[in-house]
Parts: sequence; structure tokens; C-alpha cells
Amino acid sequence: MREDVQSALDKMRPTLQQDGGDVVLVDVSEDGVVRVQLTGACKGCPMSQATIKNGIERFLKTEVPGVKEVVQV
Repeated sequence: MREDVQSALDKMRPTLQQDGGDVVLVDVSEDGVVRVQLTGACKGCPMSQATIKNGIERFLKTEVPGVKEVVQV
């Protein structure tokens, strides 16, 4: 599943990079929890939690079966 998650993140990476940020995959647990780290402008952005939940998590759930949650570390 890690490879599928990485591939999906690579698809959405240009959107984050347009705003000066990026996302790094940290871990994918067996129970479907994806841990990511936001970098660049996204790291300190007050909207980072919305980016995680409404953007990254929603996208990954549609692209990768088995993803249950995305959390920022």
C-alpha cells in the first residue's frame, strides 16, 4: 500500500508546490493510517489541518483502497 500512497501523493504534489509547499510520506500503517509531513509554506500555514483532512486525506481515500486516515506528524 505504501507504493500506492506515494504514487497518489505524487499526483497531487504539483498543487501543493504551486503554493510553495510540499508533502512527505512518513509512514503507512497496516491499519490504513497514513502519516505525512507538510514542508515549505504548508508547514506553518494555519490552514494545514484543512489541507490534510479536506485535501490529502480525501484524495488518498479515493485513490488508494484501505486508507482510513491521514495524520500530520
